[in-house]
Amino acid sequence: MLVELRIRDYAVVDDLTLSLGSGLNALTGETGAGKSIIVGALSLLLGERASSEVVRTGAERATVEAVFDLEGLPELRERVEELGFRLDDGLLILRREVAAAGRNRAWAGGSPATAGVVGELGSALVDLHGQHEHQTLLRPRDQRSILDAFGGSRSLAVDVARRHVHLQGLRDELDVREERRRQVESQADFLRFQLDEIDEARLEPGEDEALEAEAGRHEHAEELAQGAEALYRLLYDGDGSVTDRLTEARRMVARLADFDPSLRSEAGRIEEAFHLVSDAGQALGDYGSGVDFDPARLEEVRSRLDKLFRMKRKYGPELGDVLETAQRVRGELGDHDEADHDMSRIREEIEAAELGLGEKAAALSQARGAASVLLGEAVTASLPDLGLAGGVFEVRLTSNATISASGAETVEFVVAPNAGFAPMPLARIASGGELSRIMLALKSILASVDQVPVLVFDEIDSGVGGVVATSVATKLSEVAERHQVFVVTHLPQVASRADAHLLVEKGGGPEMTTTLVRRLEHEDRVHEIARMLGGDPESVASREHARELLATGSVPRSGGRV
Repeated sequence: MLVELRIRDYAVVDDLTLSLGSGLNALTGETGAGKSIIVGALSLLLGERASSEVVRTGAERATVEAVFDLEGLPELRERVEELGFRLDDGLLILRREVAAAGRNRAWAGGSPATAGVVGELGSALVDLHGQHEHQTLLRPRDQRSILDAFGGSRSLAVDVARRHVHLQGLRDELDVREERRRQVESQADFLRFQLDEIDEARLEPGEDEALEAEAGRHEHAEELAQGAEALYRLLYDGDGSVTDRLTEARRMVARLADFDPSLRSEAGRIEEAFHLVSDAGQALGDYGSGVDFDPARLEEVRSRLDKLFRMKRKYGPELGDVLETAQRVRGELGDHDEADHDMSRIREEIEAAELGLGEKAAALSQARGAASVLLGEAVTASLPDLGLAGGVFEVRLTSNATISASGAETVEFVVAPNAGFAPMPLARIASGGELSRIMLALKSILASVDQVPVLVFDEIDSGVGGVVATSVATKLSEVAERHQVFVVTHLPQVASRADAHLLVEKGGGPEMTTTLVRRLEHEDRVHEIARMLGGDPESVASREHARELLATGSVPRSGGRV
């Protein structure tokens, strides 16, 4: 519900606050007082493009702010939280600011927002009917949604949309796999050549490092043999070798340790050194005697190293990279070999999904067909009461070549306001008054399924009077039982039915005109209704007519004019 509307420095409005209640809120006043300006200000919160021309002369910026109560609107509350905005005791504040020069700004829930986000939230809360374009029933997606709600097929429509998303996901997956298969297919011969070349080399991890070490031993075999033999004699088997000297040291330190036990630790170290040197000398002797220079093996190692070098340069830089390349290529070729099987499985799933989607879409089409006839007949039947005698309303269903997420057909509301004219889309209705009355007829029928809580009607009484005016008032009252309705009207019949009657007046001094709004009660309201009836608002007869209208909600057939 729209709790409060605040407007400042907008057009001829200086500083205005409207407190609105549930039910029917009527805005009346003399022509030119600024009633439609208030509606225009509200349209800024529904995504209307901001123009600096609306800023009041002499002001720096115009501000429009609305306070909405989101009680009973869980989905919208969830959307507000999803967008990251906060509610204050269940209230959402939307605000637009239009600068006379510079950047325009917007807020939602006290936080900066884009005009688009404010428009999205505002359009979910307010449906404006008149000469503005923020009208839910003009949008194809909303017409489709309303028809499904009227026909009780919302869940079926959701199921169709879900199945379509699933089907599209399968199709996208198949496209990706087919593209990947084509890519691999175009490179398959090259990939097989790479794999064959690497596999033929029979590479082993770390093989290059081991072969380089072996090559070094073969190339320096003579030096290695001679050096090992010299070390063997120096350490173990030559005259005055290190082990001989350490043997003598062992005897000497053992004798000293008999005299002083504190030297036993040094004796242990010498003993350890003796065994280490002895073992090293013997090992070097064995190594030297085993060194064998094999020119054939050296050539074989060099040839293998050359092959490994070429493989690393081609697929490396390291031998591990070459092995990883082989693994990757083997996987790609394996994917290619399994692609046919996978794509066959996906095609089967697509076929099943298409069948299921087709069945559900056909059921939805049938439900829409039946609902379109009933809705068209119901709205058409109500048009004469609203001054549109001979008018025809239809729900036009156009089959599509393919099934989309919204079903197998396009839904469009079309209307012929007068007899003898071909029905045309609602958006092409030229008269704001005719469009508003058609919308009112729809709203009165769809009141139980329409989700937008606030309805604003402007110019709804254009060219209306007499019995039709009473019908318009009655339908507005019916709609106001389920929605908060805000109507700008010249009809006393409508104003008399209002739960809240707001009067728009001109104020200010001779240099600057401003718009004022006040809530009418008791005699003030009688005076305004008498004025709207067209008589002298001060005359006894006019005021009696006004009181009767307020009491009964209809104009006496014998008096007054509309």
